[in-house]
Amino acid sequence: MAWPFGMAALLALIFAGVPIAFAMTAVGLVGVVSIIGWQPALAMLGQVYFDSGRSYTLSVVPLFLLMGNLVVQSGVAGDLYAAANAWLRHRKGGLAMATIVACGGFSSVCGSSLATTATMARISLPAMRRYGYSDRLAASSIAAGGTLGILIPPSVILVIYGILTQQNIGKLFLAGVLPGIVGIIGYMIAVRLSLVMYSEHLETEPKLPLIDRIRALRGVVWALALFVFVLGGIYLGVFTATEAAGMGAGGAFLLTFLRGRLTLRATLSTLFDTAKTTAVMFFILFGALYFLNYVNFSGLTGDLRNWINALGVGPYQVIFMVVLVYLVLGCLLESISMITLTVPILFPIVTGLGFDPIWFGIFVVIATELSFITPPIGMNVFVMRTVAPDIPIERIFAGIVPFVAMDIVRLGLLIAIPAMALLIPNSM
Repeated sequence: MAWPFGMAALLALIFAGVPIAFAMTAVGLVGVVSIIGWQPALAMLGQVYFDSGRSYTLSVVPLFLLMGNLVVQSGVAGDLYAAANAWLRHRKGGLAMATIVACGGFSSVCGSSLATTATMARISLPAMRRYGYSDRLAASSIAAGGTLGILIPPSVILVIYGILTQQNIGKLFLAGVLPGIVGIIGYMIAVRLSLVMYSEHLETEPKLPLIDRIRALRGVVWALALFVFVLGGIYLGVFTATEAAGMGAGGAFLLTFLRGRLTLRATLSTLFDTAKTTAVMFFILFGALYFLNYVNFSGLTGDLRNWINALGVGPYQVIFMVVLVYLVLGCLLESISMITLTVPILFPIVTGLGFDPIWFGIFVVIATELSFITPPIGMNVFVMRTVAPDIPIERIFAGIVPFVAMDIVRLGLLIAIPAMALLIPNSM
């Protein structure tokens, strides 16, 4: 089966509602069969699933998922918001800015965009409403802040990218730190832009004395220590990313215990959620790995490279085209589908043009972040809508515009200054 028909069949299955794991496996199987025959294709299918399922490297996925779920169970998000609010409450738009900072802090120990959005919505939305924030600004700042969960390490999306491309997951985590901080600053600027664009008239709280602001940091010490422990261990070479996942899960377990949240019912629910999410992600990943074999056999990458050479465009024009691809796909697919569908095809082309594979991983994740807040998919927006069903979804999307603009600016900065992603991992 020629690759244009294969890609058309894959997109048709996805848009028909077939789970992407099954769609990629089915198209990959039919494609590989058409090239090498039934027997070797089926043998390869079994080998991909069996070898991937027993891979030591993949244990990083459930362990980081468990770490994030335990952090949610620990209730540390409330302390993170209280600490950020203590330092920013007196500024115009301070509660929304505090939400962004708290989302960034929670992301550093959670790693899930959807969990960050759902958790922070329950904590910060009532406070913002109490002080006169419009639902547009309040909901959009929470939804946008939640996207930081897939960039600031530990990020499960970066783990999937690392597995698909065989890159060092520890370096990918470290590469996400500075762009994540830039993202927090950019979203805080977006809050101020929202105040100007929509003429928000907000109440502000009185500025707290310095001693009270310092006291508010006590509740985040353990979460900060967990983040530094995991990332610091990777940076110093004390343990690998997989070992860091185990240490992080153990640290999150201890954090939950120390905060008195380690109840039997809640812990069993956390373990079940981790197992279910792991199973779903593994099926998607295995399907993508098998589909990658079809991509290699079909000559898709070589044909695209020849087409780019025939166009005579430079490397940065290609990156601009990749940005457009992700902006379009972000309106049609959710994040994991985008990563597993595009990375096997684009990775060899982009790295062949001389771009660093670690840099490209951060580029892909930032581009993917847009899919969480752009219509019509906008997973974070729908999570926000679930938590606050009284807010019209079009109102949330209207408030998202300044945050999307900041994400595009951040992408431009990453392209112009690759060191933003490479400075820390290159210093290991």
